[in-house]
Amino acid sequence: MRTSGVLKVAVLVSILSLMVFFVVQFLNVNLNFNLGNLFVSSASSIREPSKPPQYKCRLSKPCPDRHFAFKMASGAASVVGPKICLEDNILMSSVKNNVGRGINIALVNGKTGDLIKTGVFDMWAGDVKPLIAFLKTIEEGTVVMMATFDDAATKLNDEAKQLISELGSSSISTLSFRDNWIFVGGKGIKTKSPFEQVNSHFSSFSFSLSFDKCYAVELMLAKFCCNKTCQQSALGTMVKSHLCVCLQHIKNSAETNKYEGWPEVLEMEGCIPARED
Repeated sequence: MRTSGVLKVAVLVSILSLMVFFVVQFLNVNLNFNLGNLFVSSASSIREPSKPPQYKCRLSKPCPDRHFAFKMASGAASVVGPKICLEDNILMSSVKNNVGRGINIALVNGKTGDLIKTGVFDMWAGDVKPLIAFLKTIEEGTVVMMATFDDAATKLNDEAKQLISELGSSSISTLSFRDNWIFVGGKGIKTKSPFEQVNSHFSSFSFSLSFDKCYAVELMLAKFCCNKTCQQSALGTMVKSHLCVCLQHIKNSAETNKYEGWPEVLEMEGCIPARED
């Protein structure tokens, strides 16, 4: 009897010990798991600071509905080619291997924002005739985006300048050897308004929306303004058939050139409203 009682007590103690062991192990695993999650969450919050939102073409602000976001830059000296982005699609760049010395042009459908075609015209060693032929094929309501790389002026003649002027540019007539120039205009301009900003020489480049020229002109597109100054100047008298044409022009000047022989890179961004019938 005594032996049987001792065995029962021993079995009971063993069972209780095993239960205590498993309970302790279970609690320990859960405690470690929860603490691990806590530290992982804390580390993640430390390692991953909140990032500012990125919009199409890396614009600083989103564009309204039925607007096309764009960002473009001129070439840098004779090394880095220009870049044109529209609606987060790179239309022209060195990476796409569709840019070159001279005037780089992207034609965009004013209704859909779809790329129609691109062209590169060497104005140093090439011929101006292909450029003239290209400009004459542009249809009404087409958005025209232009950016220079290296030299874009040497072979330009009066006919080519006139065709570009009809797209809304006024600086094309004074574009000189190795000047940097970027421009967004369109086919169908009838008149130019007095809304204009001029700053022929830049001692340094700012990435803010500051433009050399800003016009409100009649065009068979919706209104298009690139910066606050243009909006404040033009929107009060503009109607839906107007376009605000924006361009930048940096003169090639030994006193202000950032690179030896070349002025600094230009960059421009904005929102183009889709064409309205």
